[in-house]
Amino acid sequence: MDPIDAIDDAAAAAAFRRLVRHLRHRSDAQNVELMGLAGFCRNCLSDWVGEAGGLPKEEARTAIYGMPYAQWKAEHQQEATPEQLRRMEESVAKNA
Repeated sequence: MDPIDAIDDAAAAAAFRRLVRHLRHRSDAQNVELMGLAGFCRNCLSDWVGEAGGLPKEEARTAIYGMPYAQWKAEHQQEATPEQLRRMEESVAKNA
């Protein structure tokens, strides 16, 4: 059994909410940077939440971003550099 499966659902949910709030607070951490380092970003997280909870994509993104996705992009998203995109592509390739 994977040890993560032994964590109580309430504790796991609390940790998940803390992670989401942390990502909301750290809007300076761009999604392309998260993808370049970890192979996932806020969009991935919202997709996973949507899949797990049967939520429409925009509803799941609003839950993760704390606002409509278009608003978050307008307020926080910066243009990705070629280097960021390269790192992201390399990192995502490791997900397969």
